[in-house]
Amino acid sequence: MLSRVADSIYWIARYLERAENVARLVNVNAHLLLDMPRKATLGWQPLIDITGDATLFDSLYNEASERNVVRFLIADGRNPGSILNTVKSARENARTIRDIIPREAWEGINALFLEVKANLPAGLAHRRRFDFLRSIIDTNQGITGLLAGTMLHDYGYDVLRMGRNLERADMTTRIVDVRSTTLLPHESEELTPFENIQWMSVLHSLSALQSYTQKVQGPVRRAAVIRFLLQEREFPRAFLHCVGEVRTCLQALPHNDDPMRYANRILRNLRSAKPDQMPAKKLQKFLDRSQLSLARLDAVIRSTYFALDRKAPIVEN
Repeated sequence: MLSRVADSIYWIARYLERAENVARLVNVNAHLLLDMPRKATLGWQPLIDITGDATLFDSLYNEASERNVVRFLIADGRNPGSILNTVKSARENARTIRDIIPREAWEGINALFLEVKANLPAGLAHRRRFDFLRSIIDTNQGITGLLAGTMLHDYGYDVLRMGRNLERADMTTRIVDVRSTTLLPHESEELTPFENIQWMSVLHSLSALQSYTQKVQGPVRRAAVIRFLLQEREFPRAFLHCVGEVRTCLQALPHNDDPMRYANRILRNLRSAKPDQMPAKKLQKFLDRSQLSLARLDAVIRSTYFALDRKAPIVEN
């Protein structure tokens, strides 16, 4: 497998996962605002903070209104992280290697792009937005299952899984980071009954509520949610699980000394930490360090396996 092929596979996985994550965030935030009292000023700004695109957003829009944020995250061609652009990027990467990935996967990714492009007005319209975003999530899940069921489970599939799980780990830390600082203050007695609704929205954004209920078997509370989303081994979108999957994939690849060292470091720090007991500021610093560690791991993986100026294959099957 050539490094350019591995690079395309890696970014197909990351872009598809990113598009799905953004679709989840927009849907869940809309429903959360409907459930909260008018005195709660959560708004749409947290979604921009979660994606890390505040600087770009502020340069393009004058306020974080629902209309502006939704357009920025779904359809703005100037935002590389919009659903339109991430699906387009996934399609472009798939197009360059469509003779290598399963034909059904290429057709599914291409169809997803055409569907998103054709139905952007529905995504921006308040009444039809849920169905539009739900379709993106369902279609992406179908592509993920198709790849798992038809793609050779060789080095290429390991690269695919690495990309998907790195993207998931990053989004999970961002959601917990931003939501743990923007949720209702504990000292607000009037809004205390709504606190569990907010943490339920955090779980909903990662499709984690049912799994949380089965595993924790208790009420939805801050400490338990943070512990579950960061340190649960068995939930596929938990930070610990995702990094563990990346390490498993790396174990199957050659020349893995440097990326394995970074992955093991992240896992050691996470296992020894007690994020559920940290106050908001300390938790935020911990999550910021975790995101930087993921960025370093991504950089090491790309420099090890995807250096596009290499003439030799990265592996030989």
